[in-house]
Amino acid sequence: MSHRVLIVDDEQGIRQALKQVLEYEDLDVRVAASGGEAISLYTEFHPHLVFLDVKMAGLDGLETLSRLRDLDSGPQIVMISGHGTIATAVEATQRGAFDFLEKPLDTGRLLLTVRNALAHAELVGENARLREAAESRYQMVGSSAALEEVRELVAKVGPTAARVLITGENGTGKELVARALHEASPRRDRAFVEVNCAAIPSELIESELFGHMKGSFTGAFADRAGKFEQADGGTLFLDEVGDMSLSAQAKLLRVLQEGVVTRIGGSKSIQVDVRVLAATNKDLEAEIADARFREDLLYRLNVVPIEVPALRERLEDVPALVAHFAEQLASSAGVPGKRFSEDAVRRLQSRVWPGNIRELRNAVERALILAPGKVVAAGDIDRLLPGTDGSAGVSGTAGRAHTFETFKQEAEKNFLVQKLREHDWNVSETARALKMPRSNLYKKIERYGLSREPA
Repeated sequence: MSHRVLIVDDEQGIRQALKQVLEYEDLDVRVAASGGEAISLYTEFHPHLVFLDVKMAGLDGLETLSRLRDLDSGPQIVMISGHGTIATAVEATQRGAFDFLEKPLDTGRLLLTVRNALAHAELVGENARLREAAESRYQMVGSSAALEEVRELVAKVGPTAARVLITGENGTGKELVARALHEASPRRDRAFVEVNCAAIPSELIESELFGHMKGSFTGAFADRAGKFEQADGGTLFLDEVGDMSLSAQAKLLRVLQEGVVTRIGGSKSIQVDVRVLAATNKDLEAEIADARFREDLLYRLNVVPIEVPALRERLEDVPALVAHFAEQLASSAGVPGKRFSEDAVRRLQSRVWPGNIRELRNAVERALILAPGKVVAAGDIDRLLPGTDGSAGVSGTAGRAHTFETFKQEAEKNFLVQKLREHDWNVSETARALKMPRSNLYKKIERYGLSREPA
């Protein structure tokens, strides 16, 4: 597709000469004789590049520049003038101009500016697309009360410098909360550096965090900056911090207290400005009692606690999550695009999901790949994800459960579905048969997101 260029100048000779040169370069060119005409054309033409004269009758170039920037910050704007001054050039740059050219225009300089400006416009567009893709990938999806509570905490804590300890089961989206905190902070344009403390061997975690000097240990062939230095000015996310060795915990505590790091094998202290966010699926109080985690470090990390709810506590978000994952996987993972029927979504919503959101995403991907039609039906879910129809017995439940608590909850859900079916989903009769208060049964139905299957 040809790049679009808008020329704005009140001299017809300049407009036509520029238009002829640029059209020879296979550019799609439009012209405007005034600032007002340029603004009208701008919203219709959507140019990649604008050449804008400074001195024009009526709306001058600088004011037009400001108005065009208010409409769209993407296109590059090059100011042209026969009366150029340093002050005018500086003001134009401050208002968002890409470059400033003096009349009469030199063809070689003009074409070089065109190439540079269009390359910069493409880079800006690509950065915007990458940011949009990243925001979509790390978006917290859902509108449940449990998730809204997390969002409210992020909105309050994000703009501050407070350290946050994010807790929750595996697969609940703790990293998403960390990224949301970073995006809500003044550091959002600086680095977000993630360290998975559970994935790095204990003998390497200190080097990973604090860096090392050449020759400080076997394999240290060059000086290397650690994650704290890489995150300077930004955010460092310590995922699964409960798996960090006690030695590394002691050094981490010193960095948090003093704001300096010392590379392994080095003697120089390096000042760092880093906001630390930490996450764990462990009970750190129990880890402290077993002498596996430092109590003083917990106090340093846990300035503000945020607990991420398990998916079974926000089953009303399953339909939105399914739609989100289906769209995301179809656009980025080469997975066929398909729609999930309402019955299929209800099947997915009737499950406890011991693996949480991560397990649900995998289930959606499996269904998109293996379901034969263009629409994923309830039968596809029953076939591809055994046990989602609520009829699995104890052995099937036990096989899926990761913890005893998860097993109990899924077994209870399956038992309730079976009894509700036996009584044709009559809540009063089911509660009477179970010798359970009807209000209690209603709460459990709501908790597990149970609903009657369509006939």
